[in-house]
Amino acid sequence: MTVDLDVPRCALAVGAHADDVEFGCGATLAKWADAGSEVHLLVLTDGSKGTWERDAVDLVTTREKEQRAAAHALGAVDVTFLGVVDGELDEREAYRAAVCEVIRGTRPDVVLGHDPWKRYRLHPDHRHAGFLTLDALVAARDPQFFPGQPFPPHRPSHLLLFEADEADHAETVDGTLGRKIDALLAHRSQWRSTMGIDDAVDEQTTAFADRIRDEAEADGRRAGLATAAEIFKRIDDL
Repeated sequence: MTVDLDVPRCALAVGAHADDVEFGCGATLAKWADAGSEVHLLVLTDGSKGTWERDAVDLVTTREKEQRAAAHALGAVDVTFLGVVDGELDEREAYRAAVCEVIRGTRPDVVLGHDPWKRYRLHPDHRHAGFLTLDALVAARDPQFFPGQPFPPHRPSHLLLFEADEADHAETVDGTLGRKIDALLAHRSQWRSTMGIDDAVDEQTTAFADRIRDEAEADGRRAGLATAAEIFKRIDDL
């Protein structure tokens, strides 16, 4: 298990939905942003089906607004929305080209995304988001892919996959877990369905915050550390 990359000049985190990046690597991104890293977020779907409410109105706009607030809490410099209909993400060439262009345009040292090989994953968007990120990363590095794009090829130094079954890298995050929690709570439309919060009552939000801290402490112990951590599958041969 490796611990703590050098602070990247630039990092790009790719999530299937609004809030996925915050769950997967929010405290790591906040740590790097505090240290001077330029942090970018890419959200692939529009989040239009992410509710238990039958009569939700204008959920796409709501979720974009929440995601921008969450990005601000983490210290990210911007958010790009690909806008694929929620639940309909796949690995078609047009989506690969769009993600490739974001990678070439932001030129990250580190890319973070879903581990597509996670066992027994139910949501297809998470699985497709992982493979799409990998496919786009390969395209971004090689000049014969999408040669008409306005940016030159770019090869990141590291890929960190969150939600990994076989994690082998940890980022210590004791100092920024609070920022991760603040960013997650910015996604108020997801409180009931994702976070187990029915209303803005202290007991429920505190229980959710405790859950996030407990998970980070457990991941730290899994990495052999006496501190909270977020853990990843690390790939350097890009």
